[in-house]
Amino acid sequence: MMSSLVRPGGFSPYFQATKHGAKSLLFPGAAERLPALGEAEVRLSFVTCLSPAPAATRLAHTDIKIPDFSDYRRPEVLDPNKSSQESSEARRAFSYLLTGATTVVGVYAAKTVVTQFVSSMSASADVLAMSKIEIKLGDIPEGKNMTFKWRGKPLFVRHRTEREIAAEEAVNLAELRDPQHDKDRAVNPKWVIVLGVCTHLGCVPISNAGDFGGYYCPCHGSHYDASGRIRKGPAPLNLEVPYYEFPDDDTVVVG
Repeated sequence: MMSSLVRPGGFSPYFQATKHGAKSLLFPGAAERLPALGEAEVRLSFVTCLSPAPAATRLAHTDIKIPDFSDYRRPEVLDPNKSSQESSEARRAFSYLLTGATTVVGVYAAKTVVTQFVSSMSASADVLAMSKIEIKLGDIPEGKNMTFKWRGKPLFVRHRTEREIAAEEAVNLAELRDPQHDKDRAVNPKWVIVLGVCTHLGCVPISNAGDFGGYYCPCHGSHYDASGRIRKGPAPLNLEVPYYEFPDDDTVVVG
């Protein structure tokens, strides 16, 4: 440092640049006096300008106002001299209550949306009207079978004789491939109502045919008895029994 003060020749270019670059930052009137200043005076002036600024000088944006969030705060925590722990239980209870109420409303709204969506995909009134069929049983002679169309499928309604009823009720369930008692398939023993669709490959069996006098599928040789139970052939299951009810002794409603 001493050598640089005694022999400033090596730093002369830097001092010249300092004089021209900082002439407007030193003090008023420095621009006129700067050419006449010596190198030592320039160094002293430059060090002076780098010293801390006076307290009156604004070094930051101190005029920015701090936002006031009092309108968004709860009254219990507005007082800075009051501990917030005194009202923590009440505030926590309110938060739990608000969260629970919001959850209940959200679940109810979701349930309503799902219900409406599922209802929109359900069958319309005209389709539901076609889903049921009413059959007059007096038109079917005893010992005969009649075929109706229901939901695009053949429906067999058989008026059984007393002999057929007794024979089907006496069948040993251990001999059946798909064990099912005759009383479980016929609400009224006189009437057997089944879908005319073979459980093997969906063919339509022939009524009053086969080795057991019930139904016979000529396509692959499945034999059903007068209760619609599979007795012989490749079919794995009995003929399906749809839901039906008897409003009176002479009428049956299927579906």
